Amino acid sequence: MAYHNELGKLGEELATQYLLREGYNILERNFVYDKAEIDIIAQKEEGVIVIVEVKTRNSAAFGNPQEFVSKSKIKLLVKAANEYIIDRQLDAEVRFDIIAVLKNKKEERIEHFENAFYHF
Repeated sequence: MAYHNELGKLGEELATQYLLREGYNILERNFVYDKAEIDIIAQKEEGVIVIVEVKTRNSAAFGNPQEFVSKSKIKLLVKAANEYIIDRQLDAEVRFDIIAVLKNKKEERIEHFENAFYHF
């Protein structure tokens, strides 16, 4: 497995552990619909489903991890989230969060951006 794939999987695991510590229930990981993948689907409060995009980098030299969520990625996340809600017949609000993970030999930093973007 390529290093960036390993780093991405490590970042998702660190994000999952962070969410669990913060009181979230993990409903699903790596939910795939069409060409879209949702890293983590979680819930902390009744009636709110949290779609979490995890961005992991080993350096912030080229920008912070959260800056790498593109408009096309957001469209795919919204599409997959819609399918998840419909498929499971859920009556819930959907919130989109980003968890940015910076992980290297010297540093491990996790930042959680709630309501990182809105869908229309």
